[in-house]
Amino acid sequence: MDMPTPNPAVLARKARIVERLLGVLPKDAVIHEEAETRAYECDALTAYRCPPLAAVLPRTTAEVSAVLRICHAEGVPVVPRGSGTSLAGGALPTADCVILGVARMNRVLETDYDNRFIRVQSGRTNLSVTGAVEADGFFYAPDPSSQLACAIAGNIAMNSGGAHCLKYGVTTNNLLGVTLVQMDGTVLEIGGAHLDPEGLDLLGVICGSEGQLGVVTEATLRILPKPEGARPVLIAFDSNEVAGACVSDIIKAGVLPVAIEFMDRPCIRACEAFAHAGYPDCEALLIIEVEGAPAEIDAQLALIAGIARRHNPVEIRESRSEEEAKKIWLGRKSAFGAMGQINDYMCLDGTIPVTELPHVLRRIGELSAEAGLEVANVFHAGDGNMHPLILFDANKPGDLQRCEALGAEILKLCVEVGGCLTGEHGVGIEKRDLMTVQFTDADLEAQLRVKDVFDPAWLLNPAKVFPLRVTEGRRAG
Repeated sequence: MDMPTPNPAVLARKARIVERLLGVLPKDAVIHEEAETRAYECDALTAYRCPPLAAVLPRTTAEVSAVLRICHAEGVPVVPRGSGTSLAGGALPTADCVILGVARMNRVLETDYDNRFIRVQSGRTNLSVTGAVEADGFFYAPDPSSQLACAIAGNIAMNSGGAHCLKYGVTTNNLLGVTLVQMDGTVLEIGGAHLDPEGLDLLGVICGSEGQLGVVTEATLRILPKPEGARPVLIAFDSNEVAGACVSDIIKAGVLPVAIEFMDRPCIRACEAFAHAGYPDCEALLIIEVEGAPAEIDAQLALIAGIARRHNPVEIRESRSEEEAKKIWLGRKSAFGAMGQINDYMCLDGTIPVTELPHVLRRIGELSAEAGLEVANVFHAGDGNMHPLILFDANKPGDLQRCEALGAEILKLCVEVGGCLTGEHGVGIEKRDLMTVQFTDADLEAQLRVKDVFDPAWLLNPAKVFPLRVTEGRRAG
């Protein structure tokens, strides 16, 4: 994966740049020794590594603004970083960049239950947002599998979703406002604690922009009252295609579960060994959760079970207790970590129409056989957000390249059937060279012009999202 050639003039000025950063930040907030910068050499896409010039850890919006003013004046690229959980290389540094990490910006700034919002610094972890309000009967809906670790900053950058996004939507549906610092240090307030702000939908542009337009330092998030109750059901099938057809029929029937999650045999096996959730022995497993009053839950589960029986399931098993429900979800939430215990893998993130699930699952199996690499499937089936895990041996010459080639074919398949390259992981460096598969030159030019407006020098998060030949030409121009 090609990266830009480091700017030798910036590298030569490292001592001066570090000195200027130390002038606006405490000593422990500026990391510049080579051994220490290696902690920031990659994110969760660990196949590519490059230590940055330096890393900074500000605590306030004012400090972020001061850092960006210095970097802008010095011509130093800046890579914003939340918790480093990006699976698409969204926080991968360049050798001449400053990593701007927001991990120390983790405070709750305001909570308003009457108007159902919470304002937090963007380094706060996803799960801890719910943790701040759950004692009062509220929760924050988006729940990525990495929610214990991932930061709200990264969730906004990649428009993250999670298992419960089928009913509650992804980050953009739960984001009310942000404080954004532009590359030149200008601080903008976009949106706020109200619905549908006037004027251009700049909040919609910022959410999912992958750190290309500015650094989000604060976020106003929608919080919701906890449902009266919730209950998951396991439905096991003897083939991936049949499970996919069942999902399609559930959605077509107008049922809206809070989540529909899919796992195939390789993933089921790994998750069961890790979490001991009591999963059935089957080829494909659906975890479907509904919520509401007890009578409402019973009615929804009865309808779902009726649809499932038309597909001859191996087993239908309703959760019988809160403890059992937690174990069911622990298995699913642990999927990526559990798979990592048995193999190196690359996790993809294509999204498809739900009606295409049977065809796409069958075709992934065919592509897997052709490439000679096993693929484990675990994903948010209700909204067609696929997460194929391609298993490979990182120590075997050529395996990574075969893995990437297979991944590209799977993502092209997603676009061919009417889907898109990413549902919540973002483009990063992983999919940047596939952007021309989904977008025309005119489409890309429109996106590039937005970047031109917010970051004319093209210093923010270099080499991400757009094909490198395009971004390097923009920087040179």
